[in-house]
Amino acid sequence: MTATIEGAALDHVAVAVERWPDAWPRYATELGGRWVSGGLNVGFGPAQLRFANGARVEVLQPWQPEDNPFLRRFLDRHGPGPHHLTFKVPDIEGALDLARQAGFAPVGVDLTHPEWLEAFLHPRQATGIVVQLAQAAHGWESPAPEGFPDPTGMAPASFLRVSHAVADLGVALELFERLLGGRVVRRGTAPDGTWECADVVWAAPPVLRLVAPASPAGRAGVPQAAQRAAVAPAVATWIGDLPGRLHHLAFATEGVLHTDNDDRSWRVSGAPGSLPGVLLDDDAWHVIEPEDNLGTRLVLVRPPGSLDTEAPAR
Repeated sequence: MTATIEGAALDHVAVAVERWPDAWPRYATELGGRWVSGGLNVGFGPAQLRFANGARVEVLQPWQPEDNPFLRRFLDRHGPGPHHLTFKVPDIEGALDLARQAGFAPVGVDLTHPEWLEAFLHPRQATGIVVQLAQAAHGWESPAPEGFPDPTGMAPASFLRVSHAVADLGVALELFERLLGGRVVRRGTAPDGTWECADVVWAAPPVLRLVAPASPAGRAGVPQAAQRAAVAPAVATWIGDLPGRLHHLAFATEGVLHTDNDDRSWRVSGAPGSLPGVLLDDDAWHVIEPEDNLGTRLVLVRPPGSLDTEAPAR
């Protein structure tokens, strides 16, 4: 049985873009993310934004890629979009021992900087997304760069949830619940029965919602991938032949976010069950597709007690 890394916690989700300022109109101006920290490193520049409930999104941009091309390669291959999930651990060497015992082969292990020790689980093993394990000596804050939007008067959204589509829910729970110590607080099923989900939480938000095709009945001679596609075409199409793929980020806000193609924005309640990872009682009302948000889909959820304002119909 997989042993648990005690004290592990989901710290943030990272999205990759070509330039930080490309992300500010959406994440800072419209969603009200407050600058926490940022800087330029060899190969990349991380910038973290905090939302109303304390949950954070990290925006990555390439920097000096000739000396460390990992982020440049990612953008060239995939374009902008979700990049990794970071889990803070109190003892990274102990965490790596347990990860190896569980069958993982950590990569990019760097224990040379006492302020920040890190390692990664490859997406092939970690349900289709890079999982970073990090031990930090302390929190980090820095002044916002010139040109970062002034937050005065903005009502920040709450970053509620990372919805991650996976091919196998059991495999995903083995990683996020058993190894990384998350607690499953809810299970759900699509209104049309095509997919199932499990909400995994740590000490602080956001929630990680794992979304998988509903378990196929199992027919002799029919490949499992084909069976998944038959019962959950939306999930199967999104994942393709990958073990998983981050599907969307959910924010609670009453504000309408803009797109270049507003006819693509639609009211979730008008198509129940059609968007993987959105349950009827989520009170989700507006979707921004990846092509309208630097490769990352957003789902807007009404805050508790908010008025039922009109949203663009699908």
